Amino acid sequence: MATDKRLGIGWIGTGRMGYEMAARLAKGGADVLVWNRTRAKAEPLEKYGAKIASALPELAARDIVFCMVSTWDDVKQVIAGPAGLLSAAVKPRMVIECSSISLEGSAELRAILAARGIEYLAAPVSGNAKVIKAGKLTFVVSGPKAAYEAARPLLDAMGQGSSYVGDGELSRIAKICHNVLLGVVTQSLAEITILAQKAGMSRHAFLDFLNKSVMGSTFTRYKTPAFVNLDLKVTFTPHLLRKDMDLGLDAGRRFEVPMLLASLTRDLIQQMIGHGLTEQDFAALLVMQARASGIELQPERVEVGDGLS
Repeated sequence: MATDKRLGIGWIGTGRMGYEMAARLAKGGADVLVWNRTRAKAEPLEKYGAKIASALPELAARDIVFCMVSTWDDVKQVIAGPAGLLSAAVKPRMVIECSSISLEGSAELRAILAARGIEYLAAPVSGNAKVIKAGKLTFVVSGPKAAYEAARPLLDAMGQGSSYVGDGELSRIAKICHNVLLGVVTQSLAEITILAQKAGMSRHAFLDFLNKSVMGSTFTRYKTPAFVNLDLKVTFTPHLLRKDMDLGLDAGRRFEVPMLLASLTRDLIQQMIGHGLTEQDFAALLVMQARASGIELQPERVEVGDGLS
């Protein structure tokens, strides 16, 4: 999708997600200036027309600056740190923060930016690098409605659209709820898949049935290759999922909502980390469930689709 070439876009962070998001904007013709702590990780974006900044203050003259990093500490450092975005004499019109951070962190960032007269949208995402490449990334956004409407074409250019949920930090609650469900559903999917296997079914046959049923979803289809062939290349680490489960449980305490399934799943993720499964995808919950059920999994080596193509 073509983007407005009149806007100057700044981009902070080219990890697994940020790289692919910035690439889609650049490929769409946007004027993108990119900064990453390790410059070499951003430089391949030049082949799509992006420019690479040597320092964060260079991005301050851009109209809109996106931020996609790992933690609230990282966000605060790149935006408001001594050598951060706001250390420049000029300022962007808008900052769009896409990382998974807490309500408190997001509210603090909103206050920091408001004091400088900078519009702020909290816009966390659903998807991963492969989902972005397939054009299926989605955003959930909160902040001033007029700012959202101005940024909406850029969000649409990176995926299949966005959902506006209101003012303030409501999008952070939405993303926390989303990732709690991600953990709970993955654990449940692991349990029923191992149950089917111990009863005598192949995993691919069971998941083929499930994905064709009313219970199948974009997510179950997407995780099928990992569950069938044990391709556990990282899309989202156990540590990051544990962080988001903790954010969800914190929100549950704040709003006095009991979250029994989330609490149990969080401890199962902790158990997986304790067993050393930290450098694999969080789908390794399947491996832990199999071991708890007395079996060691083997790849089935069956070609299965992920539903993205």
